[in-house]
Amino acid sequence: MTASESPSITMSFELIRSRLCDPNFLQGKGLGNEVPFFVFPYDAKQEDEVRERTEALLRASRAGEIPARIVRFDLWDIFCSICEYYEAFDDLKRLEERRGASMALQQIKELAMPEDYVRVMAERYEREYGGANPGRDVVLITGVGKVYPFTRAHDILENAQPVLSEVPLVMFYPGVYDGQSLRLFGSIADGNYYRAFTLL
Repeated sequence: MTASESPSITMSFELIRSRLCDPNFLQGKGLGNEVPFFVFPYDAKQEDEVRERTEALLRASRAGEIPARIVRFDLWDIFCSICEYYEAFDDLKRLEERRGASMALQQIKELAMPEDYVRVMAERYEREYGGANPGRDVVLITGVGKVYPFTRAHDILENAQPVLSEVPLVMFYPGVYDGQSLRLFGSIADGNYYRAFTLL
């Protein structure tokens, strides 16, 4: 889908809000026993507007204006927390200065693997929200573009399947998803993933 063919961000978020008010969506009905994973692809040029409208959705959820309890995980925030846990920022900076960006990138990939992101999500979910509340919760993943090329969207989704499949999971994706493959920013091949539905 090209940007000219896609609905406006305003219309998209109106539709997203209506889905978050739909009991069938919250309960994962009508998916034929598939995992309730969804991708909302959007034009990366609209990132600022998407962030603003995402924050508005979160405020509406907290205020009880929509029935869904949105549990948002930002991948960049999770990456930073992993680096802080291992006290790795200074080491990574020195590694880049001594041996270059490619070596630092390899070290980052080993330090924060896709399963580490998902583990942190699960731990925060339990600690901050008391765990999943099926029929009410929606997990929202943002920050996909901010962690490229440290990790890839399809790896996050694959690792999340056995851990976060009790409730609908929606990945906000700055790129294109055709139901089979992901293209970050519309042009970067980001891997294949077949288990998610397009949200709208």
